[in-house]
Amino acid sequence: MAAKKEVMTPDRMKKLDACLAVNKVKKGGLMPVLNESQKIFGCIPVEVQKIISKELDVPMAEIYGVITFYHQFSIEPKGDYIISVCMGTACYVKDAQKLVDEVTTELGIVSGETTPDYKFTLMATRCVGACGLAPVVLVNEDVYGRLEVKGGEMKEIIAKY
Repeated sequence: MAAKKEVMTPDRMKKLDACLAVNKVKKGGLMPVLNESQKIFGCIPVEVQKIISKELDVPMAEIYGVITFYHQFSIEPKGDYIISVCMGTACYVKDAQKLVDEVTTELGIVSGETTPDYKFTLMATRCVGACGLAPVVLVNEDVYGRLEVKGGEMKEIIAKY
């Protein structure tokens, strides 16, 4: 199994310090700091939460509550490529679950997991608003629609990355 992904590099810590300096004097600075932290680190690990707590004088429990409430935040590092399979009604009725199953077979991970090399994370997501393209898969910002469940397209999409 691959080593844990290095998250807290000196360069990233400098960016966090700059973000905290700007936002700790603002009322309601927690959300901007959490958003920026997620961008900087790719997740918000406990070590980063402790720094935010100290600098913003916000209890750890409150920070953890916000992070676990909002789907865009993650405590664990995600893969370089997030494979999001839309499970909204239009996609679901067009066999989106079978696309999830294909990715699971291909990568050996289930929804919410990341490959050991941190290359891919699989997410079953809510409606992505592209119902006319059902079933839809996103790989980061790339949209793939009208996928054939048994056509081997998922394997080809994964191979691109």
